[in-house]
Amino acid sequence: MLEMIFAVAIIALAAGGLGLGLMLGRGPALTTCSAAENRPEGRCADCPLRRRTAEDESQ
Repeated sequence: MLEMIFAVAIIALAAGGLGLGLMLGRGPALTTCSAAENRPEGRCADCPLRRRTAEDESQ
């Protein structure tokens, strides 16, 4: 039972932290693809968005 209380508390803290960040104007949390845009080497090699943009540029 104690493990369930800890699990709920951790999830509540994580959700509260994301909500607090949004309220303070930090912006939404980044997904792995949107965070990869800021990397110098660009998106990951297996990223479907990278393949899609490469196909669009070739046409």
